[in-house]
Amino acid sequence: MQSISQVRKHRGLGLAFGLFALLAAGQVSANGAIGDHVNDLKGHLGQYSEEVDWLIAKYDGVVDTYEKQGKSKTNTNELVEFWEEVDFHSAIETNYVPVYANIWQGIFGVKQAIEAGKPVAEVRAEQEKLNSAFWQALGAVKLASQYQEKGLLSKVQTTEAEPTTMPETLDDIKHRLDRVVAKFAEKLPEAATTIVHDTYLHRFEGVEGALIEQDAALVEDLEKDFNVTLPQALNEKSSVDDVRTVVEAMQGKIDRAKSLLVEAEKKRKDVF
Repeated sequence: MQSISQVRKHRGLGLAFGLFALLAAGQVSANGAIGDHVNDLKGHLGQYSEEVDWLIAKYDGVVDTYEKQGKSKTNTNELVEFWEEVDFHSAIETNYVPVYANIWQGIFGVKQAIEAGKPVAEVRAEQEKLNSAFWQALGAVKLASQYQEKGLLSKVQTTEAEPTTMPETLDDIKHRLDRVVAKFAEKLPEAATTIVHDTYLHRFEGVEGALIEQDAALVEDLEKDFNVTLPQALNEKSSVDDVRTVVEAMQGKIDRAKSLLVEAEKKRKDVF
């Protein structure tokens, strides 16, 4: 069994996250009230660190119970309850959705391994992945607190802000696709599918007219992704990694679309 100090050696803080990923904090939490603490990250870093230590200890206790008393004596529902109990939950959800999805993936990795009666060594391996995700998430929040202190990070809004330009809309689409992965990792495929459909109807359709003028084939490709490829991936036979692969490919196409629209706007201004 690893101690917290040993786990810290493998925390992998991931401080090289792009600035863009950390500036996407202006969205509503998918799990209700988020609390004012998310707009004062630096003032709550000590609390978040304590909560990560608490979470690791709690999950270790569940796995210990499984090891000593077996599956019938282990309450795997606690694994979800612990995570939803802490403020750190919304701190990472509102600042770095990809690692938020990794945490849910780790929680269910431990949960499903126990429920399947896997050997303790396999459960511990899943637990180590979860611990690493927690430390990576804490690193992301610490970095976000620095940006927030410098005024580079927008306050979290209680209502969803509408993008006002096409590039902003495409950035919002990428962020929504990250949330699709997160919802799927939470074992909420219907919620993930709803995000896909809403994003297509209320975001992508607003930019596809202008984008068709630049690359009609790219639009057709993304239409297929939104309406066929990604919805098909959101089924119970898929893994989180399967869904993430589809989403990352789509985000690459969105980046291409954004560059085309930005360049087209630049040429238009040069002409006039």
